[in-house]
Amino acid sequence: NDTILAADTVVALENTIFGKPDSPQQAAAMLQQLSNREHQVYTGYCVRQGTWMESHWVETKVVFFPIRSEEIAAYVSTGEPLDKAGAYGIQGRGALLVRELQGDFYNVVGLPLSQVYHTLQKVGITPESP
Repeated sequence: NDTILAADTVVALENTIFGKPDSPQQAAAMLQQLSNREHQVYTGYCVRQGTWMESHWVETKVVFFPIRSEEIAAYVSTGEPLDKAGAYGIQGRGALLVRELQGDFYNVVGLPLSQVYHTLQKVGITPESP
């Protein structure tokens, strides 16, 4: 009867899916492709308790400013992009890349909190729960 929450996030640019980069070079290439463009961030999540299960996905649109190669190199050198889908963390230095966002900010961070909260309520889990 334990409750399990699982989630994963990807970045999509047209028909290309960006997960976490495998190297600093791949991170730089992802950021160059995202520069001055709109892309989508998708997080899929699933809650399971016993035999009950519900899954959802959330989309957020993000637009980057144009990013100079020197800015990309400096950002990649921080190491922040290396463990983030799409090679950026909006909750960190990657916030400086974002010109516009339409949708759930927390989805871009990696977990759409309000939607997950409403799903967890269905199994009786709330912030007030012990």
